[in-house]
Amino acid sequence: MNFGLASFNDYWWAVLLRGIVTLLFGLAIFAWPGVTLALFIMLFAAFAIVDGVIIAVHSLFAIGRDSRWWIKLLQGVAGIGAGVATFIWPGLTALVLLYIIAFYNIFEGILQAVYGITFRKEARGSLMLVASGVISVIFGMLLLLFPMTGALALIKVIGIFDIVLGLLLLLLAVDMLAAKSAARAAA
Repeated sequence: MNFGLASFNDYWWAVLLRGIVTLLFGLAIFAWPGVTLALFIMLFAAFAIVDGVIIAVHSLFAIGRDSRWWIKLLQGVAGIGAGVATFIWPGLTALVLLYIIAFYNIFEGILQAVYGITFRKEARGSLMLVASGVISVIFGMLLLLFPMTGALALIKVIGIFDIVLGLLLLLLAVDMLAAKSAARAAA
């Protein structure tokens, strides 16, 4: 079965929503310069759940159209799980929260890069998907390598990361929509 460019580009809306949510999360960190760890924990939990739901819904729309739908479903479940775990145990120490964020970004990044690689011959924007996945993995690894820096010190870094990732996802959504329009015009 070849799901091709049209199938990949049909989901530009999910990538756009993820880009908006990710960008807003990053900007929220800078909007509240005195953000406390407790507020950051709640922001992260809400972000992870919303992002996970968007990805899971995206995967469910792809069932029957894309044999790789399960990759996105795993990614969505990981996000929802990370968010729910954070809400259930808000008294987590900064170090445990840091590890949740690190593993969430590594797992999500690997799945996102794999998903992008599977579309490398079919979609121009797949390189941005792979790049955002690689950035997520690098970010997660840095959090694991330097945990003693502390979650409070990393809040701004996390904000910058999410702003960059959000912008990459927005660019990918625009590219996907343009490709979809070009394919429709060529048909």
